[in-house]
Amino acid sequence: MTNLNKQKPIIRLIKYAQGLRIKIVLASISSVINKLFDIAPEILIGIAIDVVVSKQDSFLASFGYVEPKSQLIALAVLTFFIWLGESVFQFLYAILWRNLAQSLQHKMRTDAYDRMQNMDMAFFENQASGNLTAILNDDVNQLERFLNIGANDIIQVIVSVIGVGAIFFYISVKIAVFAFLPIPLIIFGAFFFQRKAQPRYFEVRRQTGILATAISNKIMGIATIKSFTRENKELDHLSKLSSDYQKANKEAIKISAAFTPIIRMAILTGFLATFIIGGFDALDGVITVGAYGMLVFLTQRLLWPFTSLAITMDLYERAMASVRRILDLLETPIEIIDKNITKTADMSQNINFNLVRFSYSSNSQVVLSDINITINKSEVTAFVGQTGSGKSTLMKLLLRFYSPTSGNITINNINIEDIKINDLRQSIGLVSQDIFLFDGSIKDNIAYGKNDPTDKEIQEAAKLAEAEDFINALPQNYETLVGERGIKLSGGQRQRISLARAILKNPAILILDEATSAVDNETEAAIQKSMQQIAKNRTLLVIAHRLSTIVSADVIHVLDKGKIVESGTHNELLYNEGIYFKLWSIQTGNIEVN
Repeated sequence: MTNLNKQKPIIRLIKYAQGLRIKIVLASISSVINKLFDIAPEILIGIAIDVVVSKQDSFLASFGYVEPKSQLIALAVLTFFIWLGESVFQFLYAILWRNLAQSLQHKMRTDAYDRMQNMDMAFFENQASGNLTAILNDDVNQLERFLNIGANDIIQVIVSVIGVGAIFFYISVKIAVFAFLPIPLIIFGAFFFQRKAQPRYFEVRRQTGILATAISNKIMGIATIKSFTRENKELDHLSKLSSDYQKANKEAIKISAAFTPIIRMAILTGFLATFIIGGFDALDGVITVGAYGMLVFLTQRLLWPFTSLAITMDLYERAMASVRRILDLLETPIEIIDKNITKTADMSQNINFNLVRFSYSSNSQVVLSDINITINKSEVTAFVGQTGSGKSTLMKLLLRFYSPTSGNITINNINIEDIKINDLRQSIGLVSQDIFLFDGSIKDNIAYGKNDPTDKEIQEAAKLAEAEDFINALPQNYETLVGERGIKLSGGQRQRISLARAILKNPAILILDEATSAVDNETEAAIQKSMQQIAKNRTLLVIAHRLSTIVSADVIHVLDKGKIVESGTHNELLYNEGIYFKLWSIQTGNIEVN
């Protein structure tokens, strides 16, 4: 994904989170009030010292509490309510920030997933699944960690600077100036750290995606790894990727670790300034002893939180690197979308490919060239040809996974680009060569083809797909778990469940892309017998390498290098003795191949 948005990630995040503005405001207010209560005890300590030293002449005496003991009792009562208020608002900000983190995390994950699954198929060709998984999971979690802790810390540091600064300047401008001298250095250091750390943390997030992709691929390919005894090679490869991730983190940690000692020394400078200059002023009577005590305590309260600023900035940079990746995904344009005005088509009518040409990109080789055919409604139309001839690409264009480079496809004389994508795809059932089953039961996987199907409908679909016998032979029948990607089933069993799923959908157009390539000859013959029932009242499109599966098709189109070079029935194509005749002869063993 290319980041075309040059705005800072925090600005993009604020715009994205506009719907959560009330939650953000309430959480921020709770943080502000908690910090105001938090710095109040230091003020009360200074007032208490003033009471003990000045007695009837103390600052508090001006409010009507003349007796020193009554002043201390009033301070004790006030301290109780301040600590109570601090505790209440600490509870509130913790709850509000964490709930906000959960709400934003949920929103970003679901929005990103929704965006991802609506992206063009071309998008997935350039994206590793592990990287997308890292965005939806780990990147979203990084933002949660920052909101749980870092956002409150940043707000409270700002409140401390403003609140304590006001008290300092009220008591002594001279002491305030010297006490606050380190703060510009701290802020400069924070921004310097941010600039240095930002690209490093983005690299950390990139390496996270690469590592997640590798782990995912190795788990899915474990059978191949074991069969080729490549465990050591794969371990070495994973170790290298993990080392790259470790190295990226080390570069980021190096910047973060250097920040804290620098800040601590700057803080010490401010504290010593207050300690010495304020002490001299107290000895000279310029300020009271109580005011001096208050300033010393407030200096620590003001400057010490800056020591955790490195951790906060670390969380912030990690979060912003993740936000950038998430929002880049959300802002990636989708090319294949519905038009503002769409049309309704009778999907059971003829399909026309009108001079269709297609390339995957402007610089790539032409995959389909001048495809000009009519697929008659309620007929079985087959496509055959060598691997890479363009058969499956035709079906992808019909499903609008891609758009033709030129020409168009119509159903009932309506351009499919004028039909709602959802309506188009709901009317098409696909059984692809690459079978995907979800981690659940056989029943769940077949039922995926229809909303709330009955058990009878599921069983009838399984029967038509010649899956009923093997399902009933399993210990738990339809409740048998198939495992991730159907790993517990054979290839032929997975194909039959996939076929049953498509049959249950009951689409007007059914595409079988090598749908019986993994079944045995006996099962294939049984499916052929069911084909008449499957094809009843619908248009059936069949892609086949095994020509025996399409001998009864109404018409067979032969593709070669992206062009349709022959069309006709099985017998007609054999009679013409062209490419189809040669393919048939090879498969039936009637000729020898050099």
